Amino acid sequence: MAAKKTPPRPPAAKQCAPCKGTGEVAISVHVGRKRRVVGQQNGLCLTCFGTGEAAID
Repeated sequence: MAAKKTPPRPPAAKQCAPCKGTGEVAISVHVGRKRRVVGQQNGLCLTCFGTGEAAID
């Protein structure tokens, strides 16, 4: 009996460049009338919508 062939795996998805595959990016926090930057917080990556995978082009 012949051995069964396994189907080839689909290529691995590339990481998103802005978030480096984490799905989160740093977003500056502004305060006051002069809109001073006081810190950063994590936010959802709008390029990959938090998946961490680059879009297929």
